[in-house]
Amino acid sequence: MNGLSELSTKECQRARMARDARFDGRFYVAVKSTGIFCRPICPANLPKEENVEYYIEKAQALQAGYRPCLRCRPDSAPSSWAWKGVETTFQRSLKLIEQGELQTSSLADLADRLGISDRYLRQLFQTHLGMSPKQYALYHQLMFAKQLLHSSSMSITDIAFASGFGSVRRFNDAFKSVMKLTPSQIRKQQTQQDETNYIDLAYKGPLDWQHMLDFYQLRAVHGLEQIDGQSYQRSFVLDGVKGWFKIAPTKVGVMRVEFILDDTRKLKALVNQLRRMFDLDTDVLSIEQQLNELNPNLIKRSGIRIPGVWSCWEAGVRAILGQQVSIKAAIGQLNLLVSTLQPDGDHHFPTPEEISAADLSFLRMPQSRKETLLRFAQFMEANPNASLDEWLSLKGIGPWTVNYARLRGASEPNCFLDGDLVVKKAMQKFPQLTIESVTPWGSYATFHCWSHA
Repeated sequence: MNGLSELSTKECQRARMARDARFDGRFYVAVKSTGIFCRPICPANLPKEENVEYYIEKAQALQAGYRPCLRCRPDSAPSSWAWKGVETTFQRSLKLIEQGELQTSSLADLADRLGISDRYLRQLFQTHLGMSPKQYALYHQLMFAKQLLHSSSMSITDIAFASGFGSVRRFNDAFKSVMKLTPSQIRKQQTQQDETNYIDLAYKGPLDWQHMLDFYQLRAVHGLEQIDGQSYQRSFVLDGVKGWFKIAPTKVGVMRVEFILDDTRKLKALVNQLRRMFDLDTDVLSIEQQLNELNPNLIKRSGIRIPGVWSCWEAGVRAILGQQVSIKAAIGQLNLLVSTLQPDGDHHFPTPEEISAADLSFLRMPQSRKETLLRFAQFMEANPNASLDEWLSLKGIGPWTVNYARLRGASEPNCFLDGDLVVKKAMQKFPQLTIESVTPWGSYATFHCWSHA
């Protein structure tokens, strides 16, 4: 095996021979005779073992000179969890680079954010991946571009900018150098073009989509969010750019996202946002295994994931309006807030500036809660990057409100709402549940408790 992995070469060989879908995304198969690397589920004829090399990262296969298979498309493989146990700083750097950090910041800035020197950061990448951080960033840009070439009707020019390249020429040169094909050659593989742009997002393990849709439906903001029997859609503003998306499952392990985006350079940021919002990067089976060991009756429905909201700010507003009232009453006030502040129907979630400037007397709730909402808006207007812990300094905001924002706004995995009334009742039924016993998956324990209501 090339690089760190929980898998041995023998395990990879057996998984490859069996085309076992459970290993999809956990490693990649490079074939020396063809110069191509594939997913272990690739339907092509199985190569001889002496002609095979195994890699745990797509970037490593690209670095070794292999190009991605056009048949099984490694760019569309679900995310791997093979890096568990690797140094925390390295894990953070991988995530930040995959989210496009080096497209807007220098390597020195990234190292400073991680609290290390850029020299040490380069050493980490050389030790664990055998390449530099910038090379790793480039390979991820190219794999994202390849995914767009396969699964969207965007022009090659738009794809170049959406992938973080400053010019089409640089994109074409880099793509051909690494992929051994031009973007136009990849695009010719498509048999049809769709009027609506879309991108497919892969995930691993079960996903109870109906549970997630039901959760959103009960809390929907009219005009901003629409939920039907299959899909969730909403309008949004991302870093000042307006957009819209619709997400629904297209087959097992794949969510299809249709989208409209005023500036395609924000597409990668949108994808990162959606993967967080719909919890697509979680090892659900491992989580459920731990919770099952506490009590086998806790998991009533397999595949429950965290149904996130667009931002911590939105989660905070929802939590304040939901203090000491029912879900129905809270959503009634939320819809009143949105419709009153946007009478012309130009729907986006109200900003801190809009709420700060508004007369909130129209809200049908105690004056003290209106004042809390106003304080919160003024605070976020002045401190847009404030940590969730800083919210506690505001009068009217306590641990429940902050924890709700952690749970749905930040999608933190270990937020067990043991003070919630429904969770308290579940804890009486399942006495094994404590903050300590459900760590580090307290958020999932919370949602499984709620599923028993």
